[in-house]
Amino acid sequence: QVQLVESGGGLVQAGGSLRLSCAASGRTFSSYSMGWFRQAPGKEREFVAVINWSGTSSYYGDSVKGRFTISRDIAKTTVYLQMNSLKPEDTAVYYCAARHMGSNDYAYWGQGTQVTVSS
Repeated sequence: QVQLVESGGGLVQAGGSLRLSCAASGRTFSSYSMGWFRQAPGKEREFVAVINWSGTSSYYGDSVKGRFTISRDIAKTTVYLQMNSLKPEDTAVYYCAARHMGSNDYAYWGQGTQVTVSS
């Protein structure tokens, strides 16, 4: 089992920044790729970013590319999502998720943290 707890969400004005954190506990954190997803009311869940187990490779959804940065601190078993130049359309519940290096599926999910961007 891997337990994930997100934090750092809140209300911010358009153009502002937030940093989300996802603290992991349980099984070996370094064996998992970590992803961020988001879901706005009435919309499907959207992929935001993923970082590989070693932190050496990352990939972003088109809507956040160039504005968001994913990183991980293996020693602290924490993954971060730095969000800059926020837009009202970034408003959503943000979830972190863990995917074992040998799997295509995200088996573990956090409870989510709300991000609201005002115009």
